[in-house]
Amino acid sequence: MNDIRWKPSVTVAAIIERDGRYLLIEEHTPEGLRLNNPAGHLDPGESPEQGVAREALEETAHAFQPTALVGIYLSRFQRERTGEDVTYLRFAYCGDLGTEEVGRALDTGIVRTLWMTPAEVRASADRHRSPLVLRCIEDHLAGRRFPMAAVLTDASVFDR
Repeated sequence: MNDIRWKPSVTVAAIIERDGRYLLIEEHTPEGLRLNNPAGHLDPGESPEQGVAREALEETAHAFQPTALVGIYLSRFQRERTGEDVTYLRFAYCGDLGTEEVGRALDTGIVRTLWMTPAEVRASADRHRSPLVLRCIEDHLAGRRFPMAAVLTDASVFDR
């Protein structure tokens, strides 16, 4: 038996829809320029809800208030260049997009934000950072919503 503990990378993603369009980001990745939901890694000492609000702000310069869990996703990815094998555990939330912080720089690597229709998102699947970009949007379109209380963050997470 292998004594190394498997540790998937925990990520959070904001599924933001307005007037039938979804907010995506275009970013530089090791695989080239890709489209993604506003998303990123969960930081130590924060709940998934706090993490998704932070990531959305960093990547779009807009406040984001999660209101429902769209889903929890487990996916595996192997980098073409390095062969690195990574498993992601993604918590995807939908919610309310707030005001823009005018003048706020987007996170390193983010080229721009863009609003896309579901058809445009589907047509650009070859440029997605992962298959979860479209999957989360399709689940949102299908009405998948779970209560925020479905994910509990114990107080011990915040003890530092």
